[in-house]
Amino acid sequence: MSPEMEQGKHVFEIIGYNKHRGMGRDYKNFIKSRNFSVGGHNWSIRFYPEVYLELMDKATVRASYDLRPIDRSTRLSDLVHKTDPRMFIKGGGGFSMFAPQTCLFKKRSELESSMYLQDDRLIIECNVTVFKDPRVPQSDIIEKLGKLLETGKGSDVTFSVGGQTFMAHKFFVLAMWSPVFEAQLFGPMKEVTEQCITIGEMQPSIFNALLYFIYTDSLPAMDDILGGIMLMCQSMLCDNLNVENVATTLALANQHHGDMLMDACIEFISSSTMDDVVATKGFVDLKRRCPSALVDAFVRMSKQKHR
Repeated sequence: MSPEMEQGKHVFEIIGYNKHRGMGRDYKNFIKSRNFSVGGHNWSIRFYPEVYLELMDKATVRASYDLRPIDRSTRLSDLVHKTDPRMFIKGGGGFSMFAPQTCLFKKRSELESSMYLQDDRLIIECNVTVFKDPRVPQSDIIEKLGKLLETGKGSDVTFSVGGQTFMAHKFFVLAMWSPVFEAQLFGPMKEVTEQCITIGEMQPSIFNALLYFIYTDSLPAMDDILGGIMLMCQSMLCDNLNVENVATTLALANQHHGDMLMDACIEFISSSTMDDVVATKGFVDLKRRCPSALVDAFVRMSKQKHR
């Protein structure tokens, strides 16, 4: 797969060349272009008068470039200096952030007598090519597996859960991703004669979410599922209320906005001896940690008495 390329051009105009004639002797004095962007990275040109291309970003970039001085009268150039692709590493240990120097002219005198230096001005055109790794197409296997679950195409096992039927794929999905299903479908637990496997003590919505997770490695929208689970949990807690746990359960209902459980707690407290409830550790904790729940409870109890 060929690398992707992104190209860009920058025109660097040096005005007042004669002011800088002594530069380059110690490599501390140079003229620098403004930053320009190519391939998502910032670059700059240094003129000594040898020319360097500098990577300004803290990155590792593979790039090549060509330089040409421009005749101001014709806007053309007979000189082109090209470089091979190389790695630019900004701030990398042992690596240069610059391309090797490019000598547009062998001698300074050649530059100063050339047609490219006119009216004390020099124009340099720099064309940069940035090479990027090819983008690997994102796998759509998860999307395809989700579609397979949705359509049931090619399914070879059926589950019955709460009166609803679910089609699935035994080997290359269920057994591959779930050791429990692998044991049930292919191990000592396997159902040999049944064409349809019945799953008890589970709601269809929960089983559907389980299959969805196995096929797609993600969860479906959980609002409906969690709502059903919450109602089921509230119902179980309502059936097990007693004097010792009613205050703690009331705090739990208040924390999770369980209106059904809250009403059940208030009804239980109203029908019990209040002194017994107040004497429990749960009530003391409730009064200290969540007084707002008590206030809400007493307001509801008051409303119930005046109905």
